[in-house]
Amino acid sequence: MAAENVQYTEDGHFVIIKGRRWRATDPRLPHEVEKSLTHHLMSARRAVGAAGDDEDARKAARARVQLAKTGLGERGTAWWEQTLAERRQRWNDCLRQLEEGERS
Repeated sequence: MAAENVQYTEDGHFVIIKGRRWRATDPRLPHEVEKSLTHHLMSARRAVGAAGDDEDARKAARARVQLAKTGLGERGTAWWEQTLAERRQRWNDCLRQLEEGERS
């Protein structure tokens, strides 16, 4: 999706895409962390689609989507309600869990 199609609310907490409001990614995420979490998110979304009728695989993939989006600050406690230390803890914990899941 082209960046010009994305609008932000005045406070920067949400993006508006095709008239729908979504929570914005945490703007304090370090670039490499955001890149890694986004990679995990896209991989998990592909896994949801590839799961077909395998409910266990679909549930596992959806849990990975949830974890990646939480790490990005798009789900869970709103990033603007957390201290920077809490935000760092959130994204580092989520990234660690996603990476550990890849190794198992």
